[in-house]
Amino acid sequence: MNYKDTLNLPKTAFPMKANLAKREPEILAAWEAMGLYRELRTRSKGRPRYILHDGPPYANGHIHLGTALNKILKDMIVKNRQMSGFDAVYVPGWDCHGLPIEHQVDKELGERKKDMTQVEIRRHCRRYAERFIDIQREEFKRLGVLGEWENPYLTMSYDYEATIARELGRFFELGSVVRSKKPIYWCADCRTALAEAEVEYRDHLSPSITVKFPMEAESAAKFPELSGREVSVLIWTTTPWTLPANLAITLHPDFTYVAVEAGGEIFILAEGLLETCMSAFGISDFKVLRTFRAGELQGLRCRHPFLDRTSLIVLGAHVTLEAGTGCVHTAPGHGREDYDMALEYGLDVYSPVDDEGRFLDEVPFFAGMRVFEANKAVNAKLREMGRLVHETEIEHSYPHCWRCKQPVIFRATEQWFISMEKNDLRQKALQAIDEVQWVPTWGRDRIYQMIENRPDWCISRQRAWGVPITVFTCSQCGGLLASPEIFAHVVKLFEAEGADCWFDRPADQLLPEGTVCPQCGGRTFAKENDILDVWFDSGVSHAAVLEKRPYLRWPADLYLEGSDQHRGWFHSSLLASVGTRGRAPYRAVLTHGFVVDGQGYKMSKSLGNVIVPDEIIRDYGAEILRLWVSAEDYRDDIRISPDILKRLSEAYRRIRNTWRFLLGNLHDFDPSKDSVPYGEMEELDRFALHQLQELIEKVRRAYDRFEFHRVTHAVHNYCVVDLSAFYLDVLKDRLYTSAAKSAERRSAQTALHAILTALLRLMAPILSFTAEEAWWHLPAKGSASVHMEVFPDPDPALKDEALNRRWQKILAMRSDVSRALEAARREKIIGHPLDARVRLRLPPELQEEFAGQEELLRTVFIVSAVECTDDAARLSEPPAGEAVPGLLVGVTPVDAPKCERCWVRSPTVGDAAEHPTVCGRCVRVLEGDGA
Repeated sequence: MNYKDTLNLPKTAFPMKANLAKREPEILAAWEAMGLYRELRTRSKGRPRYILHDGPPYANGHIHLGTALNKILKDMIVKNRQMSGFDAVYVPGWDCHGLPIEHQVDKELGERKKDMTQVEIRRHCRRYAERFIDIQREEFKRLGVLGEWENPYLTMSYDYEATIARELGRFFELGSVVRSKKPIYWCADCRTALAEAEVEYRDHLSPSITVKFPMEAESAAKFPELSGREVSVLIWTTTPWTLPANLAITLHPDFTYVAVEAGGEIFILAEGLLETCMSAFGISDFKVLRTFRAGELQGLRCRHPFLDRTSLIVLGAHVTLEAGTGCVHTAPGHGREDYDMALEYGLDVYSPVDDEGRFLDEVPFFAGMRVFEANKAVNAKLREMGRLVHETEIEHSYPHCWRCKQPVIFRATEQWFISMEKNDLRQKALQAIDEVQWVPTWGRDRIYQMIENRPDWCISRQRAWGVPITVFTCSQCGGLLASPEIFAHVVKLFEAEGADCWFDRPADQLLPEGTVCPQCGGRTFAKENDILDVWFDSGVSHAAVLEKRPYLRWPADLYLEGSDQHRGWFHSSLLASVGTRGRAPYRAVLTHGFVVDGQGYKMSKSLGNVIVPDEIIRDYGAEILRLWVSAEDYRDDIRISPDILKRLSEAYRRIRNTWRFLLGNLHDFDPSKDSVPYGEMEELDRFALHQLQELIEKVRRAYDRFEFHRVTHAVHNYCVVDLSAFYLDVLKDRLYTSAAKSAERRSAQTALHAILTALLRLMAPILSFTAEEAWWHLPAKGSASVHMEVFPDPDPALKDEALNRRWQKILAMRSDVSRALEAARREKIIGHPLDARVRLRLPPELQEEFAGQEELLRTVFIVSAVECTDDAARLSEPPAGEAVPGLLVGVTPVDAPKCERCWVRSPTVGDAAEHPTVCGRCVRVLEGDGA
């Protein structure tokens, strides 16, 4: 079937009204019929490759404006690189595993889930993901995005799951994976560990308390001023629920501390916070008994405020004087720095909290309570014991789960980690960052600081829908089996059956036959139940996609996602690649901002400011969405509102109408027969081609820098100002009144064809539908689709700087003349510019250049007569030039009849008896060969 058969194309002219909501699906059908993407691949063989690697969106729900923005940006880049002469392959992908899908399936299954096996639940998750992959695929295609839609990559496909297991095996083989008990983000609602990228910071109201830790008598006795007295170290915390796990108090090694007497008690706190604390406590009468170096207090012991346990005073550089008392409550099982203190001082990593966020039975007073609910109970206990010095509430930024939006806790559990220090992963990653181009440049600093300060990567999750951590433990000695041979065996199983086989088979059926424990010779084994962090899944896409498909290339030329992915996909991809290959999987990383409403507010249902892509497409067409993406600098947050969409629609209409005018005047033009050689073209047309070369240079430069807003603004300005307001306005007289086949008209058409051909190619990556539709109406267009073309190169032969300088002077004169004509119209001297005679007194430097060129100036000014004079008196109080200093402009009405054909007032109207209502110029056309 011919692609045109799918369209209802007008026979003659580009339709005036876009009717995008109807036309775009027809164009998509035509692309499908012609196999456009496959044809592009065929035509591009042998070109240098350009690979933008798709960061996989989550297969959960319909697309929103953020995902639309992202996909359109990628499409613009792929198309502009394709049209720049590259083989720009685009393989879309989807992230398919993880908690959001599992949560949705839990809702759908309800009570039935209790009676289902893990494999059955996983199959439901797979079907759920497949459903939304199909939905999103059609939504992305509706945006005009070209790609390998029939063969995307899916993190749940068997070959991809096998690659995940293979890449995990590489980390194990290098010794980078460790299992240990350390504090990680834990979501009690989702009952799983979370990675850094799965945590969002939101404002949260927390209790803020200052607590007395009584110093043991023998510790206080080391100082005469304190011996035999009631002495307490004051700590401050916003998590009272962690006090049952307190094992230490941390002081900064470089701070000075004081013992202060107040109300018969002695408090120890940082000297730098003394005045602030006493004021907050409402204590005005106090006395400093002694000043300490922090080292003098190290190793002393305090009593826990309500448990029969001691708390060791230790030193740590993480203590600050920004808030609190300078004495930090330390619970090694509930904080990163606290954990570091435990390692340094040999403390237990104590975390008496279960998966649901409840205290274990071993915790006195609070057993079974959920930790956040326990805050009030802990405060009450402190008050009862006389240990609560001060109590208030503060609002601060606190980590929340990205999925359920509930506050998370730090909780020490046995987890699998990729070490940041083993094999120098941190330093290698930092070095790799500096080998990448970051756009904008601040992206480098952002990810550098994250890698520089991040803890080990917690890669284990306690859920069902994901790829398992494919290791075994010996049932006899507890030894770990994670050899390359075992990983290779499991990888083959995954390639054939997918990761479901891990949950469907017993351990002995997943291991090579005859496997024995290398440590004790045991033959029975248990398989690991945890699954991998989904950020590991997407992070190894460079291995599963770029390295697996021969028509792609590793590393990718570009990764492009939202700025939040510095802590997400950019981050995990960097670690996954550097950890096994020693370099980043991308040469460049480009980030975009977030979609906000017209006032700059984040879109939310509660604010009622959410705009759905489908609504915009229905009302305006996908082309307006594409124009919106390109019109703003996407590196900042991008605003959208009904008013913005209306303005964009107007801008689109102006561009479309310009193209329509150009097409309408090319209906009888065959470039192969009718083109006029450059040297024989009219001067104005040659100037138009010079301006076109400047536009091509500007647009190509902007495309190379991914500055789509500069492309859009340059083309819009060119269409509105350079073409519609000047060139085409002046040209109408020649196009409409010259003989159809005359050299003057063919000269104009030659320029118009070159201009339109260039414009359609330049704007095809952005206005993909409109450029295509106009291309199909273009005479002698060449390729069946504009997307099969390449960008025009600026042609030095069409640039004429001398001509440009001359026409800049003419444009300046036209500006002054237009101002004078408008003033004459307001004063009722003339009704229309073609009623006017313009008299000019040129400044001396222009007199010689424009002597005898009144007819040229008449056509440029679009008036009926131009007269140049040295006699200022004949100008009757002329306005002085602003654009051209020294220019004087006078406007008077023309006392001559109006030509019925060209509307110019001329004394020659009626000279020909056969044509009594037209001027002599039009008579020559009517009686000539081109009539």
